[in-house]
Amino acid sequence: MVEHWGSFFGGRKGNFGTTKVPVAVTLPGKVAQVGSSNSTEYALLTDGRLYAWGLGTQGQLGDGRQRNSFNRPVRVRFPAGVRIASIPTDAMPYDTGLAVDTRGRAWGWGHDHGGQLCLGNRKPFYEPVRLPFSDVTALAGASNHAVYDDRGTVYACGQNVSGDLGTGSRSSTTRPVRVARLWGKPVVSLVASFANSGALLANGDYYDWGYDADGQLGDGKINKASDVPVKVRLAKPVVEVAQGGSLWGNGATLALLSDGTLRAWGDNWAGQLGNGQRGMRSSPTLIRPPAGVTYASLATGSATSYAVTTNGRVYAWGASHVGQVGDGNGRTTLKPVLILTGATSISSTANNVVVSVPRKVCTRQCN
Repeated sequence: MVEHWGSFFGGRKGNFGTTKVPVAVTLPGKVAQVGSSNSTEYALLTDGRLYAWGLGTQGQLGDGRQRNSFNRPVRVRFPAGVRIASIPTDAMPYDTGLAVDTRGRAWGWGHDHGGQLCLGNRKPFYEPVRLPFSDVTALAGASNHAVYDDRGTVYACGQNVSGDLGTGSRSSTTRPVRVARLWGKPVVSLVASFANSGALLANGDYYDWGYDADGQLGDGKINKASDVPVKVRLAKPVVEVAQGGSLWGNGATLALLSDGTLRAWGDNWAGQLGNGQRGMRSSPTLIRPPAGVTYASLATGSATSYAVTTNGRVYAWGASHVGQVGDGNGRTTLKPVLILTGATSISSTANNVVVSVPRKVCTRQCN
């Protein structure tokens, strides 16, 4: 089972499927991983089947149709014999889905308005199509761009509004182009947000690139966008990173370090950094969790952030105008709020969040 809250948007204007408290979604099998885009959420089962729910008018449900399904997950239709091994958790492009099968082949479906599927065009696909990569170990996307690690080389494609492709150019492309400065550096995960991308290396170094109006690059500068990767200086190696932002002026990054401490930087108008204050931070800032709490995994959307603790408790903080915090009141909160327990994985994009909860959960109202 999974729980989700917040709101979907995409295609025509408006918020859809809004819920200000966690709502259960039942799936026909054990959940291995959850993922999200602005409009749609996904659950990968342990048997390799992938299910989707949310908006579907751009084909992002991947079932060959163009209609929404908020309450009933639908199976994403891959060709016969294709078994999915992973999906990006941070995150997927605008109205677009991504997945990697057990042979390392990447698949994409949905909107593709920016050419983020790297197929040389900008047309929608209502069922998954194979992308031009053969051995993908990491991938991520947001807005209308995406990044892929194929055979140890990171490629990018799609719109390039603020250097978010990282290719050393501001030119957009519908074909894969190498990301600069990462050649020969093993990557363990990729992240993306509205006009930014990032790469976590095997040695714990973290690089990001793109938009920087509010310190999103974490290099101490403000409004100094970069079209090549920039190394973020951190006290310890990074073990997990989450990158958020869905529009100009709301992106932030959370990084969990090897010593268990949390750092954050970027925009902070709604307190999404988690330091109990507002106001941007252009360099990594130490974030203190509630007393006795140890974070194990992270997620962040447009201006709301989340953390799962070592014992499966989910905390949320930041903007909540469409229920993103999940505590039911719809008000911005500057301090972490306990939302539920029993979580094993989490994903957030824009204004929605989804968590895997294989056992009975207890919301923060429970004793």
